[in-house]
Amino acid sequence: MKLTARYFQPGTAFVLPSIAFLSALALAGPAGAITATDAQGTSHVLKIAKQERIDMHISDLHAKLQITRSQEQLWLKVAQVMRDNASRMDSLRQERADDVKGMTALGDLKSYGEIADAHADGIRKLTPVFRDLYDSMSDVQKKNADLIFRTREQHASRRN
Repeated sequence: MKLTARYFQPGTAFVLPSIAFLSALALAGPAGAITATDAQGTSHVLKIAKQERIDMHISDLHAKLQITRSQEQLWLKVAQVMRDNASRMDSLRQERADDVKGMTALGDLKSYGEIADAHADGIRKLTPVFRDLYDSMSDVQKKNADLIFRTREQHASRRN
């Protein structure tokens, strides 16, 4: 199945350079001062970039898994859980970043634990909806999905 405009917005490849440029502009006030309005604008731009990043990941996975028309409703559930998980993780990471300068060692451990717990909870939420999708896949799609996930895990373990 080919990607439609619903899954890919033209011009999204230029989002990250645009975000970097807009962020630099927001920081380049008089003597480098950032006003509350600038900070809110930058935060909004970064939030949009994160949403577009997850949407691009979802679109890419949709294409790689070769989701069929009959699997679309199951896929939409998977995509929504992925978005919800990404939103939760982004919120926790932002809270951590906002507090990092004044964070104690205990606060650091607590914050890291909350992120780890959210990651585990996200996987637990994704597993049953992905299982439903996986069960609907052809043998070829399943082998492809297995390869995609196995390869992704190998890349993740090399980063750590």
